[in-house]
Amino acid sequence: MNFKTRKKRAALAAKTAGVDGLLVTNLPDVRYLCGFTGSNAALVLTGGRAVLFTDGRYTAQAKAEAAGTRVVIANKPAVMAACEWMIEAGVKRCGFDATQTTVAALESMRKAVPAKLRRAMFAPVDPLVAKLRQVKDADEIAKIRTAAKLGCELFDGMLGYLRPGLSEIEVAATLEYEARKAGAEAMSFETIVASGERSALPHGRASSARLPKRGFVTMDFGVVLDGYMSDMTRTVHLGRGQREERDVYDAVLEAQEAAVAAVAPGVTAGEVDEAARSVLRRAGLDGWFTHSTGHGVGLEIHEGPRLAAKQTQRLEAGMVITIEPGVYMPGRFGLRIEDMVLVTAGGYEVLTPSVKAWVEL
Repeated sequence: MNFKTRKKRAALAAKTAGVDGLLVTNLPDVRYLCGFTGSNAALVLTGGRAVLFTDGRYTAQAKAEAAGTRVVIANKPAVMAACEWMIEAGVKRCGFDATQTTVAALESMRKAVPAKLRRAMFAPVDPLVAKLRQVKDADEIAKIRTAAKLGCELFDGMLGYLRPGLSEIEVAATLEYEARKAGAEAMSFETIVASGERSALPHGRASSARLPKRGFVTMDFGVVLDGYMSDMTRTVHLGRGQREERDVYDAVLEAQEAAVAAVAPGVTAGEVDEAARSVLRRAGLDGWFTHSTGHGVGLEIHEGPRLAAKQTQRLEAGMVITIEPGVYMPGRFGLRIEDMVLVTAGGYEVLTPSVKAWVEL
């Protein structure tokens, strides 16, 4: 990981935003800029310098992980120590990410500086580091590709395990156990297993409900490897499917593949969303598609860009996004199909190539 280049880019973005210092407190942003993975941190970038503030629990860890960044072990809250240091360093205008800073945190920051400087010291800025994180470098892409590959292997293994009568919790627990055995640090989010009528819940977390003798089973899950996350959804059918179920599945699959095919540098996020939505509109199913088409993935499971209607942000090579249209009919059934897709210079690469065609178990 080229942390030196990342810190320089973040410092340049801060300068462009009109501040001479940048206070970074969002932990994924801190990790992105210096490699530190602890649960308490504040990173200051100013005048070509980078200083990481944390507490005594992380003395050895911070020095090992944040090589190339000065580490200060503070005997007070890291954010307050960082603000006091900035005053001593001559910072006049400190930028902070308004989307990640609570009112209480901002009040603590202000209390850490002399009263006469409080009004002018802190300036809310756009999520500068989060925007840099949207375009992944080669090291990040390699990590995400590995995580996505493991996700596919886990899904393939589950095809021989699923059967009527298992509880959704048993399915989720088995998947997560296999993920851990295969080396996953954690799951990207709480595993979603929704079956039968519950498949109509877009975020139907695994419950005690039993898999039906006949009906859909949707599994939405991801794994974390070396900090980077995967995300995929597959829906299979237990027993013989009815014609309507097959037709809806085929429409969702067509919508998903149309959106994937629309991915390319320069295309807007809204255009990718519309590629999926228009297929479902022609099939008379768009009213049952109740969420956006996708999102970025990296150190966090939901990053930019957001692929939704009327979003004007243009895709760039190096972005990793999800494409995940679905149809949800309350009281009946639902389904979703999701891939992770890398935007490449020439178009796209699907990182989760597991089978998407109709699977009947």
